[in-house]
Amino acid sequence: MTTETSSISEWEAAYQRFETPEQEVAKFIKRLRQMGADSWPRGAKIVEIFCGRGNGFVALSQLGFTNLEGVDLSADLLSKYQGPAKTYVRDCRQLPFEDGSRDILIVQGGLHHLPTLPSDLEQTLNEVKRVLKPGGQFMVVEPWLTPFLRAVHFASERKLVRAISKKFDALHTMIVNEQRTYDQWLSQPDAIVKLLDERFAREQFRAAWGKLMYLGRRGR
Repeated sequence: MTTETSSISEWEAAYQRFETPEQEVAKFIKRLRQMGADSWPRGAKIVEIFCGRGNGFVALSQLGFTNLEGVDLSADLLSKYQGPAKTYVRDCRQLPFEDGSRDILIVQGGLHHLPTLPSDLEQTLNEVKRVLKPGGQFMVVEPWLTPFLRAVHFASERKLVRAISKKFDALHTMIVNEQRTYDQWLSQPDAIVKLLDERFAREQFRAAWGKLMYLGRRGR
């Protein structure tokens, strides 16, 4: 097993301790509704990038969406999803879709895994814009270094807190196993927002409780 594969396995094991699939689906549904998903056409062509094990598809299906696709680099994670959405083992910097062919693209916690910023983010956002129809929307939910997240980091670094709380212990393991890309992402907020706003017309922007929640629209 390579060091990278081992790190991914440790991260996944920690995430399974952090929250159950049911909790993750409920979290995704809440986020989608906050970002206006109740008003999206139920037949919209939706792609989730960095879709992982597919709980985002479960959330979207429970909200009534039926035309779902997803992309992730991990064949192992994609194999854990057994629903009707079409999935592709592909790099999100080279999406397997035609120009202007999809209505909505979504990412929930994937962009901060990109190896190199800003170049990999630029490539990914360019692909998202290419694939979206004119007027199509891009929804982003990613970690953000708010005062709340700073406090969470501080707590998770305390051994006593981790001994008492399995959730904090799992979070600490996850952060350690993605430390380089996680820190890289959190250290460049201005550059990240600039890249998003250069490509999409901002419709929603929230930075609170340790998360960036962004909704943008491709211009016509």
